[in-house]
Amino acid sequence: MDKVIVITGASAGIGEELARQAGGKGARLVLAARRQQELEAVAARSGSEALAVVTDATRRADMERLRDAALARFGRIDVWVNNAGRGITRSVAELTDEDLDSMWRANVNSALYGMQAALPHFQSRNAGQLVNISSGLARLPTVPHRSAYSAAKHALNALSACLRMELQATHPGITVTVVMPGIVATEFGSNALGGGPDSRVLPGAQSVEDATKVILDAIEHPRPEVYTQPAMQAEVERYYRDVGAYEKEAAARFRR
Repeated sequence: MDKVIVITGASAGIGEELARQAGGKGARLVLAARRQQELEAVAARSGSEALAVVTDATRRADMERLRDAALARFGRIDVWVNNAGRGITRSVAELTDEDLDSMWRANVNSALYGMQAALPHFQSRNAGQLVNISSGLARLPTVPHRSAYSAAKHALNALSACLRMELQATHPGITVTVVMPGIVATEFGSNALGGGPDSRVLPGAQSVEDATKVILDAIEHPRPEVYTQPAMQAEVERYYRDVGAYEKEAAARFRR
């Protein structure tokens, strides 16, 4: 794979596995996360040229510095993956201002900063791919305790779609891809704001290896949207055919 790929949130979970799989195919990687020791360990396992750049994705200046480090090292960026993010375990009735601000910073601002950092370089070449890791909850807002996370991912999907349409008119060589995983067996659940169930033991959790294979395929064969679990697309279609009936079913499951 002759691509230079920037991955945020690369110290664990999907980001770590994407680095491993892409590095194994020969991609040159620029890996970003806040935890230096963990990040450098991932870089060491992801190819001899992998570059670790300690980055707080919720800071615009850090994301611009990440871009500059990638260009200084490799001369170009082909794919920018906005993977950094965080969940929450809080009902709508309990949400605070800080809860909402935290979800927007972690899941919307971080991706926006990444898109805006990479875009000028992509536009100068009329080439490149932005990959935004969203969530199935951006289309199926049926897990009440993930309320603000679901809302933030809805916003990310909308920003991605709007940018995609803008670029189709001006820079058709640039692709914006939204990836929507379902439950993936990572530490996402236990790391959520407010704690929560460990995603690794939830029924139906997809292995991080399988979820990441789908993401890598979307990089090798760019397209606008992809679900990491094929059955989820059918569920989304069923939801929008009759929102009320679907939500009643979902609510009943939570009451059990």
